[in-house]
Amino acid sequence: MRDLGAGFGHLLGGQRWVARHGKQYGTGLLPGLITLVLYAAALVALAVWGEDAVAWATPFADGWPSPWPGLFRGFLTVVLFALALLLAVLTFTAVTLLVGQPFYESLSEQVDRDVSPDGTAPRSDLPLHRELWISVRDSVRILVRAAVWGVLLFAAGFIPVVGQSVVPVIGFFVTGFFLTEELTAIALQRRGVELPERLALLRSRKLLVWGFGTPLGLAFLIPFVAVFLMPGAVAGATLLARELQGEQTNETTEPIENEPNRA
Repeated sequence: MRDLGAGFGHLLGGQRWVARHGKQYGTGLLPGLITLVLYAAALVALAVWGEDAVAWATPFADGWPSPWPGLFRGFLTVVLFALALLLAVLTFTAVTLLVGQPFYESLSEQVDRDVSPDGTAPRSDLPLHRELWISVRDSVRILVRAAVWGVLLFAAGFIPVVGQSVVPVIGFFVTGFFLTEELTAIALQRRGVELPERLALLRSRKLLVWGFGTPLGLAFLIPFVAVFLMPGAVAGATLLARELQGEQTNETTEPIENEPNRA
């Protein structure tokens, strides 16, 4: 259980770090705001035309006696929107990180320098276009895995009782794992850790990962919160990556009142 608390501690530590570094926080908000506008437009469109799309996809229900077509299609519309919301949560981080790759790369390096005892940060020798390609490639691989989990959980949701109790809980832990992978990828990629190694690292410390990613995933369900938490989530994921790598970290992530304001 200690790892659960440590993971949550890194999440809070990242938010405290950006609270002390106002410039990095302000810059880190921009990619999230851009992505939020795109996702909001897509979800609004689904809410407006989702019922029509379901009706078009289920012509076989036209001949059913009333009220079954309406109930059936209403249920499918709700399920479709819930699945879209889950996918939005799972993919929001990946898309935001791709949009803001240079911003978050700089923020993560600054965190490393700030908390490293020798004031240095690992640097990637790859050119920017190569780093972007690796990020896109790895994000697609993770999203495929997340989509498979989403389909399995969606199907399991139809199991009586279990589908309404156990499955949502599992869904939050799955979301937390993939969120953490996407966020720690920034710091770990700079250290030359490839995707298979990253996944192995995260699986070896599942409680640490869940302690960080699960509450973050829950917070991301609240409208607009993801945008404001993203810079701190990147900072916290850098701290988490350092622990996964066994790197020593100084105590600059202690509560704000113990630190000078360097915003």
